[in-house]
Amino acid sequence: MKSRTPDASRLIGPAAVLFDLDGTVVDTIPHILASFRHATADVLGEALPDDELMHHVGVPLARQMRYFTDDEETAERLLASYREFNRRTHDEMARLYPNTRSALEAIAGAGLPMGIVTSKSRMMAQRAIDLFDLGGYFPVLVSADDTTTHKPDPEPVRLGASLLGVDPARSVYVGDSPADIESGNGAGAGTIAATWGVASKERLVAASPDAIIDDIAELPALLGISTS
Repeated sequence: MKSRTPDASRLIGPAAVLFDLDGTVVDTIPHILASFRHATADVLGEALPDDELMHHVGVPLARQMRYFTDDEETAERLLASYREFNRRTHDEMARLYPNTRSALEAIAGAGLPMGIVTSKSRMMAQRAIDLFDLGGYFPVLVSADDTTTHKPDPEPVRLGASLLGVDPARSVYVGDSPADIESGNGAGAGTIAATWGVASKERLVAASPDAIIDDIAELPALLGISTS
């Protein structure tokens, strides 16, 4: 990871705001953990520590499975088991974070376009967006199906900014994993780390975001948007 000096001033007055989805906008962290627990118990026959299961959340799911095994066939079985459980239980387990809708309303009210940049498949990302009726906020969705390289590579954030018609350097990316922050930093975007998701504050600090927030309600003010 390249060293970078955080600078909160680059967050003021952006031309667009991009968000990670899981652990940032939608609370699927307990659901992701349950899906990993199911898949590893089903395929490996053992319970792995939760921090090991969740450590690489933020990169595409197929890549995450390869951290649990060196065997390609086993990795494919893990992926299939995870997806079957995850798809079957998604709608009953996913939640919207408190203050998410009001923060999005404030940003939209300031005239800033927004988009989602996620390592999730397009089908499951769209399912979450539709479940909570968030489509009106996010005309752009960049999923794992839309790029040849993935977070922490900067390509997804660059594509998201491009689809919104802005220079990545004039955008801000909000995410809850080190992979999110590294991707945004690499794209030249301002980056904001969300502590309510998957990663500890220590891991997020090490990724060198421009700012760290503990509640999405803090976001509009950080962008220079008045909510009074």
